[in-house]
Amino acid sequence: MAVDDSNGCCSECGGRLRTTETERICEECGLVSGEDAIDRGPEWRTFDDGPDRRRTGAPLTRSRHDRGLSTEIGYGTGSRSRLTGRKRRQIARLRREHNRARISTKADRNQVYGFTEIKRVNALLSLPDSVREQACSLFKSAQSEGLLQGRSIEGFAAATVYATCRINSFARTIDEIVAVARADDAELKAAYDALNRDLELPTGPIDPTQYLPRFATKLDLETTVENRAREHATTLLENGTVGGRNPSGVAAACLYKAAAEREEWPSVTQVDAADVADVAPATIRSTALDIDEQGR
Repeated sequence: MAVDDSNGCCSECGGRLRTTETERICEECGLVSGEDAIDRGPEWRTFDDGPDRRRTGAPLTRSRHDRGLSTEIGYGTGSRSRLTGRKRRQIARLRREHNRARISTKADRNQVYGFTEIKRVNALLSLPDSVREQACSLFKSAQSEGLLQGRSIEGFAAATVYATCRINSFARTIDEIVAVARADDAELKAAYDALNRDLELPTGPIDPTQYLPRFATKLDLETTVENRAREHATTLLENGTVGGRNPSGVAAACLYKAAAEREEWPSVTQVDAADVADVAPATIRSTALDIDEQGR
């Protein structure tokens, strides 16, 4: 494969240079003006119609205890991998011993179990793969610091997902994570406190505006209502009124207040707003009163 190189010309005849896989060649006289011994093209080579991408292997990932470097003995499907009788039993024994060799220590077993739980929680919360990768890395750091001793692995798996959401500004509450995790509220909070204390996570106060798009979708509100609620939330933040309040409750109250400002906008009841944020209706009322006071 050749690529035109317009940045230089041949030193002998002044012709145009062309870059191939490893050399820079003059198109006029054929002079090799430069050479790069490293082939930077793809590794795929095949004699079929197209490249066989399976030969490159899967990329490295932090969401596996071995980073995806070890091999696996698969089960296979189709006529080419059909085994019967003694050969099938032999492959089953090899697969079992191979899995035991891949996960040889208790620390590796805990990592595999924790990473599997992180993957499950991440999928149920519809979070991106980057959150899963970072949560697995945080789980491994906590394990290397000895934070898992005497604590729940499920709690740490849920806590790493919650901490990663806090760090990357993904609006997820503790109740939402507990609802899909195999840990209760106390286990998650104990694990998160240990992570935040010993690893010094860069987490700050949660911005209520992070919850607005998701809550507005659940309440079937338009973008104009969401934008008006964002203005209310920004005003409360600037005046320092949201200190010590539940940020999800503040976001729901701003949507409730914004929806009631115009008749053409769909109305939202305090109960509906409270259910979306998983707070009491009194929280919505008190925050709405604060918004009224700020507008005076």
